[in-house]
Amino acid sequence: MGMTDPIADMLTRIRNANHRKFKSVEVNFSRINLEIAKNLKKMKYINGFEVKRSGDKKIAHLRIYLRYTDGRGRVLTDIQRVSKPGRRIYVKTGRIPKVLSGFGTAILSTSRGVMTDEEARSNNVGGEVLCNVW
Repeated sequence: MGMTDPIADMLTRIRNANHRKFKSVEVNFSRINLEIAKNLKKMKYINGFEVKRSGDKKIAHLRIYLRYTDGRGRVLTDIQRVSKPGRRIYVKTGRIPKVLSGFGTAILSTSRGVMTDEEARSNNVGGEVLCNVW
């Protein structure tokens, strides 16, 4: 049986692994999860990621390498899902939220792809707010 919300599953796995200070976490592969991971790497919340395929090549996983400071402090404080399958949250360009007054980042799914709130403002495009990261 399929998963209802693969994005929420990915964010929860990252949050739990980060809380337990794991080096990496494995999530189910989907294109949207891959795009979110690319944005997290671009914002330097994670060290990197890789796509791992199983033996039959049909099942793929996304391994995400978490990032910590030198004293093993967390770089990623929290990550929250905003738009959910039961209630989608769409915003126009002027209404894109500033997470923690600009100290955090919102990740949006726009008509030009998945991007951060700053990129969406500079491209003058709105979309669905997927998650907030700080």
